[in-house]
Amino acid sequence: MTTTTPRTAALRATALLATAVLALTACGSGGPPAGGTAGPAAAEIPTTDVVSGVKKDPAAAALLPADVRKRGTLTLATSVGAPPGTTYLADGKTLVGQDVDFADAVAKVLGIRLRREVASFEAILPALGSGKYDLGTGNFGVTDERRRTIDFVTYINDGQGFAVRKDSRLKEVTSLKQLCGLTVATGAGTTFEATLEESRHLCQEAGRKPYDVKTYAESGALWISLQQGRTDVVMSTINGLRYAVKQQPGLRFLNEFKRLDVGFAFKKGTPLAPAVRAAVNRLKKDGSYGRILKKWGTGASAIKESRISPPEIT
Repeated sequence: MTTTTPRTAALRATALLATAVLALTACGSGGPPAGGTAGPAAAEIPTTDVVSGVKKDPAAAALLPADVRKRGTLTLATSVGAPPGTTYLADGKTLVGQDVDFADAVAKVLGIRLRREVASFEAILPALGSGKYDLGTGNFGVTDERRRTIDFVTYINDGQGFAVRKDSRLKEVTSLKQLCGLTVATGAGTTFEATLEESRHLCQEAGRKPYDVKTYAESGALWISLQQGRTDVVMSTINGLRYAVKQQPGLRFLNEFKRLDVGFAFKKGTPLAPAVRAAVNRLKKDGSYGRILKKWGTGASAIKESRISPPEIT
C-alpha cells in the first residue's frame, strides 16, 4: 500500500524525470534507437515476477514481536531513485526495483503486509528513530557511523564507485587525491557525500586545489550535470552506476572504490531484526534470493548470509 501525499507526488515526478533523462540520452536525438525498439530506460526495466511464489516460513514469522503478528503489517519507508534500486514504471505509480522485490519477498516469508510510503533518502533514517516508520529501504550502506543510531539487517553487498564521460582523462580512482581540482557530483545525504567531505583535507595536504562537491536530490539532475560538463565525475552506488552508464552513450563506469554491506534500516534496538534476518536467509535457502539478483543483473552483490549490523567493511 502506498500513501499518496504532495511530497510523494513530487518524488514520483523526480523519478519519472530521471527515467526520461535516461531515455533521452540513450536515444541521442530522442527518437527510437536502431531497430525500432522503445527507449532502453523503459524497455530494459525488468518486470518478471520473482516474488509471488515465495511461501511463509512459520519459524521466521514466530520471531516477530507479538504486536506485529497481531496487526499483520509494517510501515516501510522507501527512497525512490533509479534502477536497479527503486524506480517507477512509466505509469508513474508502480514501484519496481531490487529493493522492492526484497522487501516484498521478506514480507511474504513473514506472513505480513507492507504499508509502503515514499520518502526522500535523507529523511528516512531520522524518521526511523522517531518511530514514524518501522523500517526503511534506500540502498543504505552499513557504516560504523550509522550503526551508532540505526540497526541494519543486510541483504546485499554494493558500495561506492565512479562514472565519468568517455572523454575524461580519469582511468581509475584509487585515491580521492586523484579528484583534486575536479567537480564531483553525488547524492545528498549519502555515504558518498560523507566520504568526500571527510577527505577534503587530502588535496590541501598534497598542495593541490581541492575538489568541489555538488550534491543532488534528483538522480536526473545529477546525470544531466555530468552530460553537460558541469561536473566531471559521479560518485554513487556500484550497481546504480553500472546500470546507468549502459543506458547513456558517452559515459563509462570507472571502477569500484569501496564495498559496503547494504541493509534494511531500523531504529536502534529494534525487536524486528531477528525475524527479518531469518526471512532473508530463508530466501537464500529456497532460491528466491538468487532469482531476485538475476532479475536485476546484480549477482555480484550476493552475500553469504544476512547479518544484523555487522562492522563496516574496511
